Amino acid sequence: MPETTPSGSLQRARTALGLLLVVLAPAAAAVQTAARGPVDFGREVLPLLADRCYGCHGPGVKQPAGGLRLDVREAALGRGASGRTAIAPGHPEASELVARIADRTARAMPPKSSGKSLNAAEQELLRRWVAAGAPYRKHWAFATPVRPPLPSVQNASWARNPLDRFVLARLEREGLRPSPEAARETLIRRVTLDLTGLPPTPAEVDAFLTDRSPDAYDAVVERLLASPRYGERMAWDWLDAARYADTNGYQGDRTRTMWPWRDWVVEALNRNLPYNQFTVEQLAGDLLPGATLAQKLATGFHRNHMLNGEGGRIPEESRVDYVVDRVDTTATVWMGLTLGCSRCHDHKFDPFTQTEYFRLFAYFNNLPETGSVDRNGSADPVLALPTPEQSSRIAELKLRVGETEQRLAAAPDTDKAGRQKELEAARNAVRDAENGVVLAMVMQERPQPRDTFVLLRGAYDKPGEKVTAGVPAQLMPLPPGAPPNRLALARWLTDPAHPLTARVAVNRAWQFFFGAGLVRTAEDFGVQGEPATHPELLDWLTTEYVRLGWNTKALHRLLVTSATYRQTSRVPPTLLTRDPENRLLARGARFRLPSAVLRDQALAVSGLLVDKLGGPPVRPYQPAGVWEDATFGKITYQQDHGENLYRRSLYVFWRRIVAPTIFFDTASRQQCSVRQARTNTPLHALTLLNDTTYVEAARALAQKVLTTGGPTPESRLTAAFRLAAARRPSAAEQRVLLARLQRLRAQYGADPEGARKLLRVGESPRDETLDPIEHAAYTGICSLILNLDEVVTRE
Repeated sequence: MPETTPSGSLQRARTALGLLLVVLAPAAAAVQTAARGPVDFGREVLPLLADRCYGCHGPGVKQPAGGLRLDVREAALGRGASGRTAIAPGHPEASELVARIADRTARAMPPKSSGKSLNAAEQELLRRWVAAGAPYRKHWAFATPVRPPLPSVQNASWARNPLDRFVLARLEREGLRPSPEAARETLIRRVTLDLTGLPPTPAEVDAFLTDRSPDAYDAVVERLLASPRYGERMAWDWLDAARYADTNGYQGDRTRTMWPWRDWVVEALNRNLPYNQFTVEQLAGDLLPGATLAQKLATGFHRNHMLNGEGGRIPEESRVDYVVDRVDTTATVWMGLTLGCSRCHDHKFDPFTQTEYFRLFAYFNNLPETGSVDRNGSADPVLALPTPEQSSRIAELKLRVGETEQRLAAAPDTDKAGRQKELEAARNAVRDAENGVVLAMVMQERPQPRDTFVLLRGAYDKPGEKVTAGVPAQLMPLPPGAPPNRLALARWLTDPAHPLTARVAVNRAWQFFFGAGLVRTAEDFGVQGEPATHPELLDWLTTEYVRLGWNTKALHRLLVTSATYRQTSRVPPTLLTRDPENRLLARGARFRLPSAVLRDQALAVSGLLVDKLGGPPVRPYQPAGVWEDATFGKITYQQDHGENLYRRSLYVFWRRIVAPTIFFDTASRQQCSVRQARTNTPLHALTLLNDTTYVEAARALAQKVLTTGGPTPESRLTAAFRLAAARRPSAAEQRVLLARLQRLRAQYGADPEGARKLLRVGESPRDETLDPIEHAAYTGICSLILNLDEVVTRE
């Protein structure tokens, strides 16, 4: 019979064509720009020059080829070593640049040896730019965003809020239409997983399906934003950016105590601390007037870096590395810049100098730290964080010390020896109580600031020119009289006119909810980064975020209530061919759930999840020998028991040199990370099928549906399916599940010991009144359901 679906070769051809269209998209955009209006230097010309020309003619090149620099207009308009004019504004025919990029001989630019070239559309773009007078402007990301007007659209009724107008305008320009809204079961599962990291319960799904009011979905969103689970979900990505871990790293990898800072993040996100204040408190909470204990704790953000406690290290070299880490992390998290390139030399592509790098370095160079690990796995400065009970007990013991001192002073000589022993015992009690208080590393200023020098080639022991604290000239100036401290830097970053901070934050929010940022290189907004797919939308969202008072929950509400977000992720073949990566946003985003969410989902649907906020990290199941192999047998994994096995993934102990084995496609937490790749290997499937956590979750889910899912196999399978997928199985799916259940019953009926072995996996108690053969068969079915593509995917 002839095939009714595209053959493999035809499908591959379609995919290849789609990828080719993506590759050719920049050229097509340039041609369209020619038809639409003037060339935009910052968004179109500058990225071309940076990518194809700056390697020889850009910033950071000590001896530009031919004496020509193209990053500075005055230099580009002059005559190079050849004596010819590189760029003659308004006269492309007299411009050597235009001639050389079109040359097919050995004089062609870029030279063939560079491996780079300019296609016809890109050559025409540069020719038109020269013809228009060769105007230079800042890279778009370095200019303060200006709020654009809402675009006109034909299908205005589709838009649910202003951001939809920008998406729709682009689709209409491309001759495309948005996709229909996702099914209601899909929609509530999507938004619940996105905002809380946990699936909706059947009761929550039923309530949404029966509520036909126009604001039913908005009510769901409000409930989820108010949930304490919201802060736990949003904290995960922030911990990746902050390089949070429970150990120091390096070979020794000693345990540290930074979990109180992690709990501060969750609490701040749940109470919706405005992002500008969230920023200020983490960068400089200790410098705020009348700083509270919580604001001081917030500064633990910049103590999350690795600590080198190895023998033979050079403490000053380590200390400099810590300061460098703070500069690079600040640049990535708040500005989306690769400033680390400027540690050893001027940036090769972006307009940032080595001197400017070390002026930023000066802000973080004033901690009273030595480069050593001098506080039982931590390093000074630290902050004591007693519980209310500990504070009361310590105060009581100190009062007792005072009373004992008074009795000693008043005692006759014959009693002094006894009173002295009482005093020593009282003082020891205070010391023991204080030793039981949690200490977390924080930021703190030295009374006398350190001098800061440009480090030649970035070497800690090669000081050059002395510098003072300051910011890059290409962005925006500091206000007059700004003090040279971290608080001034934090205020500068959160100034509404700052070109990057709100842009970068909004882009990462878009990345979170749509799978990829409007700027896909979330870590690089420089000229080497990928330009925004919807630049006007990015700037509108940026200005809207600031207008809303940096209200992150309001921003998230705006995104998840949009028609763009609510589209189905189902994609017809024609759209897949036209836009395989969904850059035009003509459909909903679809991607595999993060591994941490997959674990939490399995625990939640099985009823094992312990819903408890905060506290010290926990050690759930892990294969034997992992820590021992990584530490030459020096550190042994001590698994927890009881409720700690079933806490959320956010609270799992994170050893920096070997991350928790149950997680994949996650940040290493050794450096700042704001964008994670998604991969697909058999190891992922093997984890979801065989890891103790997932087998136990399948067993617990089976027990749950056997005891509460109704009297028939059909009702029980439906209950399991709804818990995992938020919908009922179709008739065809039900038939497959029933057939598989019968096979599993037969399999375990012939192998009762195999059934009992399966049911012994995990420490949660089993209902011994259940028939082991039946329980094992349903465990196999529940494992199948938990591994369905639909269940492991955010649709």
